[in-house]
Amino acid sequence: MYLILEARVRAALRDVVRQKYGVEIAPVTERPPKVEMGEIASPLAFDLAKRLKRAPRQIAQEIAAEVGRIAGVSRVEVAGAGYLNFFFDRGAFFQATLTDSAAPPLASADAPKSVVEHTNINPNKAAHIGHLRNAALGDTFVRLLRRAGRYVEVQNYVDNTGVQVADVVVGFEALEHKSPDEVLRLTELPRFDYLCWDLYARVTQFFEEDKTRLALRGEALKAIEEGHGPSAKMAEIVSTAVLRAHLKTMLRLGIEYDLLPRESEILRLKFWEAAFEQLKQRNAIHIAEGGKNAGCWVMRMDEPGATDSDDDAKIIVRSNGTVTYVGKDIAYQLWKFGLLGRDFNYESFETYADGRTLWTTTSERGAATHPAFGHAAQVYNVIDARQAYLQRVVVAGLRALGFDSEADRSTHFSYEIVALTPRCAAEMGYTLSEEDQKRPYVEVSGRKGLGVKADDLLDRLEAAARAEVDARHGDAPESERAAIAHAVAIGALRYFLLRFTRSTIIAFDFKEALSFEGETGPYCQYAVVRIRNIFRKLAEQNAGAPASTAVGSAADAAKLLENDVWELVLLADSLETQIEAALGAQEPAFIAKYSFQLAQAFNLFYHKHHILSETDAAKKQFLLDTAALVERKLVAALGILGIEAPEKM
Repeated sequence: MYLILEARVRAALRDVVRQKYGVEIAPVTERPPKVEMGEIASPLAFDLAKRLKRAPRQIAQEIAAEVGRIAGVSRVEVAGAGYLNFFFDRGAFFQATLTDSAAPPLASADAPKSVVEHTNINPNKAAHIGHLRNAALGDTFVRLLRRAGRYVEVQNYVDNTGVQVADVVVGFEALEHKSPDEVLRLTELPRFDYLCWDLYARVTQFFEEDKTRLALRGEALKAIEEGHGPSAKMAEIVSTAVLRAHLKTMLRLGIEYDLLPRESEILRLKFWEAAFEQLKQRNAIHIAEGGKNAGCWVMRMDEPGATDSDDDAKIIVRSNGTVTYVGKDIAYQLWKFGLLGRDFNYESFETYADGRTLWTTTSERGAATHPAFGHAAQVYNVIDARQAYLQRVVVAGLRALGFDSEADRSTHFSYEIVALTPRCAAEMGYTLSEEDQKRPYVEVSGRKGLGVKADDLLDRLEAAARAEVDARHGDAPESERAAIAHAVAIGALRYFLLRFTRSTIIAFDFKEALSFEGETGPYCQYAVVRIRNIFRKLAEQNAGAPASTAVGSAADAAKLLENDVWELVLLADSLETQIEAALGAQEPAFIAKYSFQLAQAFNLFYHKHHILSETDAAKKQFLLDTAALVERKLVAALGILGIEAPEKM
């Protein structure tokens, strides 16, 4: 409702200024610091004072006199040296928020498409806490876009031909002496991805002990890219099994996808060759003739003084003929926008519980019918900040091919890493140097096996939540207690990962993540539970009779809207404003902060106003309506964060 009134105020100001002063201007509005000063303020008179060469307050007084009646606004006042303060009709506003049950707009399938690529875990080992930040950010941004009525396609890119998979293949072949069939049988064991986690760390040490062994990696990588032989077969077995483990982990957090594009098809369906030819024809890349990059196809970034031996000259194809992943990323980005002139083949990978198909790419014939993937109007790549340079190379590739518009619509949705506090690393059994112990955080390293596995973390969170639920609701059915514990655990983790801005390095700590007090997901969830308990007890008092859903007249509501309650109502109504701001800044943390502030404000309201014991019937209904409004908005905000609001806690 606030956004509607703000738009009306701006339109009225724009019309007055045009008619009275002959000036076209887009009025700026803001929220006053206190509700006593109104709900909308505008410094418009100060802007006009420079043009009209008159005192701002005099201009403000003229505008206030001319602005006329604005629906939903009770009055306008001039404040200070020339501010225009607008005061809402509180009663009408409150009633409008109660009846505003409009569902978020649904995008049609032919609307401009936003492709969001996120998660993208190398399918060579178990997911860790850092991967969860990527997935939580990407999934929440998708929810934000959909809430705003955007048509979104979610992709989880699978690098099944990269160095990391090649290293695990070397581990199975050179260290474990396993055949592809033997590895296939291992995939049937629980948590095969954990086995690969340990093997990957061992392979790293194996290479460090003798650098000549890196030749094994090169051989495996070449075989995997070409797609033949036992190494390629083993890579397919490993990557598919680990990918399935990743998808199960993500489902625990409520994260789903539309498409799993695989890197192998970019190679085998000649996507890269098509992109390579375009790049060569436009002279976007060339062969380096000297320096450390001699014999490589490189792309020169537009920076003065760069040479082919600089890091600024990014290698696209290595001297041995293998493609770097940034080269494959350029081909993939071209396909996302429908600029490559060819498409993948597709097949069903699995079916979600709601019956929706998760598709993957294939080099085989594929399904006869499938959704239309790609052809995006906007692309968001959720990749950590350390990959910023490589993302710039991808965009530079688009520009070099003449696709400036698409380059402008390619967004690197970057974020900083998740590290471990020294205390957390010690709890995990890692040996830290004295220097590491003094640092604020210790970086996660998959090659060293250093990190918190995602499923281990989820298990610990669910166990802690289950202990609390069992203590409070020991007589509830086991399935109900398990469901509550799961919702609380996921709420705790997702909120922890989302409450920090994307540019913040998160130092993960079990004690902080497991805390259910303060600025946490469970704190927000409990505010919803508290509201539902009020209505549950009310139903018991009334022997199940339904309560009224309206307080009466707008005038009655206005009398009851004291400033503290009015501030709560305004805060609850500001969800759409927060969504707009979060999308504009591409910052999901705004919704997390809003959820906590709303939960905190409701708890203050709850302790001040004893709703169920209120004897004044009109006031009691007013307080109930306020609680219902908060519940609706808080549940919606938590839903955007991917957090369920349980019935009990």
